[in-house]
Amino acid sequence: MAMDTEDLNVEATEEKQEKSKVFSVKSVLDGSWLAEKLHRHVGYFVFLMILVIFYIANSYSIEKLHREKNALQTELQELRFESITKSADLMFIRKQSEVIKRVQEEGLKLEESKEPPVKLYRK
Repeated sequence: MAMDTEDLNVEATEEKQEKSKVFSVKSVLDGSWLAEKLHRHVGYFVFLMILVIFYIANSYSIEKLHREKNALQTELQELRFESITKSADLMFIRKQSEVIKRVQEEGLKLEESKEPPVKLYRK
C-alpha cells in the first residue's frame, strides 16, 4: 500500500510536469504560461527591470548634459563675438587721430606735442 501511494505521487508529479511543459494556445491566452515563466524567473525579471530603469535614467541625464553643452557653446560663441567687437572698438578709439578728435569734442585744452619723444639711455 505504501508503494501505491508513492507511485501515485510520482505519477501526479509527472502529470504536473507534463502540463507545465505543454505549450498551447489556451495556456498563452489565459496567462498561465506567462505566469509560470514569470514565477520561475522572478529574480531575472527584477534584474532586467532595474537595468531598464537605469538605462532610461542614464539616457535622460546624458540628454540633459548634451543640452547644457549646446547652450554653453552658444553662449561662448556669443561672448567670443562680443569680445572681438569690443577689441575692435578699443583699437579704433586708441588711434591717435581719434584721440585728438575726442579731445577737441570734449573741449579740453590739450595740444599735441610737436617734438618727438627722446630716448633715455642708461650707462
